[in-house]
Amino acid sequence: MKNAMHFHEHLKYFGDVSKTLKKITALVALFIMLGCAVGPQPIDYGQDGCHFCKMTIVDKLHAAEIVTKKGKVYKFDATECMINFLEEFDSSTVKLYLSNNYSNPEELIDATKATFLISKNVPSPMGANLSAFKNKTDAVKVQTDKSGDIYTWNELLIHLKNK
Repeated sequence: MKNAMHFHEHLKYFGDVSKTLKKITALVALFIMLGCAVGPQPIDYGQDGCHFCKMTIVDKLHAAEIVTKKGKVYKFDATECMINFLEEFDSSTVKLYLSNNYSNPEELIDATKATFLISKNVPSPMGANLSAFKNKTDAVKVQTDKSGDIYTWNELLIHLKNK
């Protein structure tokens, strides 16, 4: 009888441990899933460096990011650095191309859907005078005031490749 009670106490103890381990496992799984979320990261202006040219990213109008399908983030001080980086990078691994919205500094927008303006009157950090806009209307407004040429993402890639 004494052994049976002792055995029952051990079973109860192991049951409590099992419940605790299940809770810990669930929490660890949750943290892993959250940590693996694929998406943009905020740029720490004045601290983060450009992955391509190694300059410190300070310009809140022209910064850019690439996010890979596995969630790795590459930050750039200008969209032109991001595009130049693509020459040495496997673009099939890219999930997101992001550029700062000139009309709303620090807002990262989908570069593949953005409208771009190249204007010598709107300088960018690397001298391509390239700015991204969330929509064509905003780009045309700045173009009217500052002059320059408007491009889609695909047109921009061809234009810069031919330079």
